[in-house]
Amino acid sequence: MTPNLLDIVELRKHFPIGRRSQLHAVDDVSFEIARGESVGLVGESGCGKSTLVRLITRMLDPTAGDIVFGGRNIGFIPARKFAETQFRPKIQMVFQDPTDSLNPRYTAFDTIAEPLRLLAKVKDYGELHARVFAAALQTGLPEELLMRFPHQLSGGQKARVGIARAIALRPELLILDEPTAALDVSVQATILKLLAELRSTLGMSYLFVSHDLNVVRMLCDRVIVMYLGKVVEQGPTEAVFRSPAHPYTAALIRAIPSIGGRPGDREVLSGEPRSPVDPDPKVCRFFGRCPKQVDRCRTERPLLREVGEKHRAACHFPQVEPEA
Repeated sequence: MTPNLLDIVELRKHFPIGRRSQLHAVDDVSFEIARGESVGLVGESGCGKSTLVRLITRMLDPTAGDIVFGGRNIGFIPARKFAETQFRPKIQMVFQDPTDSLNPRYTAFDTIAEPLRLLAKVKDYGELHARVFAAALQTGLPEELLMRFPHQLSGGQKARVGIARAIALRPELLILDEPTAALDVSVQATILKLLAELRSTLGMSYLFVSHDLNVVRMLCDRVIVMYLGKVVEQGPTEAVFRSPAHPYTAALIRAIPSIGGRPGDREVLSGEPRSPVDPDPKVCRFFGRCPKQVDRCRTERPLLREVGEKHRAACHFPQVEPEA
């Protein structure tokens, strides 16, 4: 058995536009997630994060590449049939907006019970009741709230319902799509603490998709940075934050708000992003916005290469991680 829970190998998703053009939403992406590991996926809107998540959860069929889960290539399973397989309960997702992701006609109990009925085929009410209450207990959701509908719950309570629904099946991989973005800051901290505790207790692996780099730094062991469909940097979280090797990663980190920070401390990237439609395979995707760009970046696309221990970046002029 592979030591990794998930291996993504040269994964691509291209969407046809018209008769001849294609939008390269995900382009030759490769990475892995070890068992019990938490990996952050970051990048600006339009970089391909959401499409990548839809490929991994098998809501979309890939154009090419492999999705190896627990040693089995699930990328060949058609998306329309994936829900019928043994792998579907093992990959669950917590959605960005807890209000939009909950059925307004379902009570909290029904919401948590639905995947148990559909995917785990639990028909005995006693067992169903026990498993729903166990998931609610693990997520700190009071028993008296289980008969309430979403409009009767606070934002934090709805977030707990969404998490309870996802963990009720005891998944091996939990994908978290901006799970705290719609919550107040005080509630965010509580939910993030809960997620850290659940990962430790249940031994799940996380793929944490976020725009909030502070959250990623707190919750994740490694970070993957995407830009226009490609991975431009990946490595241990502290190494990436301490010494970002790619200019885009460095700009993201410098844009993090800080107490006492001055407007001049932030870097504003000039230029316009390149088009993801039929991109030139020889040109660096960051060309046109990169402060380090030279003519070579227009004629030779940089590949991911080692810049430190388990730390890689796709740049001809990376900032090499200093030795400890």
